[in-house]
Amino acid sequence: MPRESATARRQRVALLLERLRSTYPDAHCELDFSNALELLVATILSAQCTDRQVNVVTGSLFRKYRSARDYADADPAALESDIRRIGLFRNKARNLRSCCRALMERHGGEVPASMEALTALDGVGRKTANVVLGNAFGIEAGIVVDTHVARLAKRLRLSTHTEPEKIESELVGWVPRSDWTLFSHWLIWHGRRRCGARSPDCAHCELRDLCPSATA
Repeated sequence: MPRESATARRQRVALLLERLRSTYPDAHCELDFSNALELLVATILSAQCTDRQVNVVTGSLFRKYRSARDYADADPAALESDIRRIGLFRNKARNLRSCCRALMERHGGEVPASMEALTALDGVGRKTANVVLGNAFGIEAGIVVDTHVARLAKRLRLSTHTEPEKIESELVGWVPRSDWTLFSHWLIWHGRRRCGARSPDCAHCELRDLCPSATA
């Protein structure tokens, strides 16, 4: 396939955005939350775990722990037990307590609304910070790159990288800032509903004519 020019890439991305917007008009974060702290906790728990499994656990967790202080002061064994159904629960329980202690010490128990402050917290990387900023605060700080976004970025030939931060750096150059948060949701929804890792449904794909990887 001939190399795609920057102009052609920009035009294709514009069409992809239109198609994704019309295909998934209700796309949103599928983690359950009602405030920034709940989203921060849920996103920390979601590492190497499905949103569905996290939502099962947080249903009761959020009723028990209602503030950063609740997590910071939690008995370690009790918190581990409360999230035991989640993978890496011991490490995540440690991160939650440490993260929330920092929220109490540095931010008055509130979740900060900046990339720098969020990524300074234990258990919070750029991906988690992007999730919180975009979905809890409406701040378009970047594009969340999870496994679905990374896979589809490669299949759609929007990035040649494998490292999340390098993929994000390429994507933000093609996608308008106003769509950064939604773009992540659109790709995640498409990855879950149509473009699976092992068996992408190219025959019925809404993006087929815009995807260089689509099968005949």
